[in-house]
Amino acid sequence: MKKIGIFCGGFSSEFDISVKSARNIQQAIETAGNYMAYLVFVTRNNWEIEVDGERKILAQEDFSFLSKGEKLKLDAAHVYIHGNPGENGKLQAYFEMKEFPYINSGSLASAMSFDKWFCNQFLKSFGVKVAKSVLFSNINQANIANVVSELGLPLFVKPSDSGSSFGISKVYKSDELFKALSLAFQEGRTVVCEAFMDGVEVTCGVYEDEQGLHALPCTEIVSETDFFDYEAKYLGKSQEITPARISDTLTKQVQELSKKIYELLQLRSLARIDYILIGDVPHVIEVNTTPGFSSESIVPKMLQSAGISQAYFWKTIYDFELKRNNNSI
Repeated sequence: MKKIGIFCGGFSSEFDISVKSARNIQQAIETAGNYMAYLVFVTRNNWEIEVDGERKILAQEDFSFLSKGEKLKLDAAHVYIHGNPGENGKLQAYFEMKEFPYINSGSLASAMSFDKWFCNQFLKSFGVKVAKSVLFSNINQANIANVVSELGLPLFVKPSDSGSSFGISKVYKSDELFKALSLAFQEGRTVVCEAFMDGVEVTCGVYEDEQGLHALPCTEIVSETDFFDYEAKYLGKSQEITPARISDTLTKQVQELSKKIYELLQLRSLARIDYILIGDVPHVIEVNTTPGFSSESIVPKMLQSAGISQAYFWKTIYDFELKRNNNSI
């Protein structure tokens, strides 16, 4: 059995969500056979692997651990940290340096996709529609009047280099903007203000296996909160309708654009691209290279709609990604 470490946790506010996703993936891949999956909890202090019903230290030098007195080594990694240091590519860069095989998008693709500002500006250069935006690296740079004049109200304030569940605000009045910026800077080093886009919110999952590149059924998101925030995502305060209630033509357009973005960013494994549809024109909100995969998450619902089991899904990805990169495990 090939031993895969599913790296979860991390340094961001999404630690617990990451663990839920990782545990769900662990159950799916072990059901498929051929792989033995271990959760690896990443904190600022150490890496701990869950084995024999307890957590033990995983050696960062050679990815080894003790099980019943025997020294074992992981064969590969699957990073499923929502945020720093996984979704932003830092762990992937370390694995590349150590020539240790892993499942995910590479370090550069992960870093680019993770930063909302850089990702959207990159995609914009290829003609992909995105929201009008302004970037700040310091709260003292913010000229409230200029931001409102340029973007209008309401507008969104988001940490640019952090996850998509914390530090986000929808601002309706000018005097709310500074507070929103302060909140966002608690989660990230850079903050982006984006013009509000009024339309239908949809998202599309993309993955690659030996049969090629696949786009999953689109999901329409109808939030009970003011926007698709933490409560809407994880506390059941949204409707996630799969397949989305849009035309077949528009569905195909979103799926093809999602595959184009996947290729432009040179992504691997699973990704999910979020959009606002303004009329019949998709506008990218953000790209997720480690989208949520808990029981409450969207991608498992896409798989169910497509008639694909989670076990089969992850096995085909694991088989393909490890083989494609000439990683013999």
